[in-house]
Amino acid sequence: GIIELRRAIADFLKNRRGIDINPEKEIIVTPGAKHAIFCACMATLNPGDEVLILAPTWPTHFTCARAAGAKTIEIPCGEAYSLNEELLKEKISNKTRMIIVNSPNNPTGGVLSISELKAIADLASDHDLLVLSDEIYDEIVYDGIEIRSMVSFENIRENVIVVNGFSKSYAMTGWRLGYAIANETIIDAMKRIQQATTTCPVSFVQKAGVAALNGPQDDVKKMVKEYDRRRKYIVKSLNEIPGVYCAMPEGAFYVFPRLSALKMPSFEVSMKLLEEEGVCSTPGSVFGECGEGHIRLSYATSLETIIEAMKRIKNFVEKYLESRR
Repeated sequence: GIIELRRAIADFLKNRRGIDINPEKEIIVTPGAKHAIFCACMATLNPGDEVLILAPTWPTHFTCARAAGAKTIEIPCGEAYSLNEELLKEKISNKTRMIIVNSPNNPTGGVLSISELKAIADLASDHDLLVLSDEIYDEIVYDGIEIRSMVSFENIRENVIVVNGFSKSYAMTGWRLGYAIANETIIDAMKRIQQATTTCPVSFVQKAGVAALNGPQDDVKKMVKEYDRRRKYIVKSLNEIPGVYCAMPEGAFYVFPRLSALKMPSFEVSMKLLEEEGVCSTPGSVFGECGEGHIRLSYATSLETIIEAMKRIKNFVEKYLESRR
């Protein structure tokens, strides 16, 4: 990545998170956060390693670890992405190499508390594990929730890979601009993989990233305020539908309602909802086995669209609940 962008990232993290990062040695800029995750997994994992993944989570976390030949093990986190510390501890073995965390979380919108993040850091430190922390939604949080980056925990500073990008906070989806923060050895290994695959992100997009970070952040705040309005409406509307439960997300722009009362696989629910009501959702099962019984909905659309979608989902659920009586 161009040095101007790496310096802008380091300055932003210093100002927003109080973290000192060396832009010369500890940052790699990638064509999208997905490629950062891929490079991180390929650089640090070997066939047969075990990766513990807090789930439900973005499918890329599974696929990139598996691409490196690792075995993925789900650590279910419940409706609102809360840590099951005892289960995480129980699943650590002599083959465990990495823990993958995504907070704020896709698909639940849950945010791990600082005490939960510290528990993960302490476990990783005790067992000399890597932590890959996907923090791409860190600027989209509600109700004054405090965000802390995993790289801020000194006891695992050398074992953390933080992934972030521009597609969420700056609405740059499709521009393919992400980055990772790690120690110099890991960053050097990631650079070699990137040079052998995509070379680097497009230069003019990197210039846009500099402008985004160095410019006023008012638009990000306005966007989050509007997301908050939609979040409250969609959660209230979903919880008014008999047979549906939806936890209140604390970050990101997704809800992950449970529709298990329909007694239908989530993939079938999503397909029928699309075909019969014209509402697009993502089946919960793609986010891990513990996502079954849920669907993911995004509220990164107009409130008018959300209002209409809620009417259609209500009709859909009532129709199928009635047919099962």
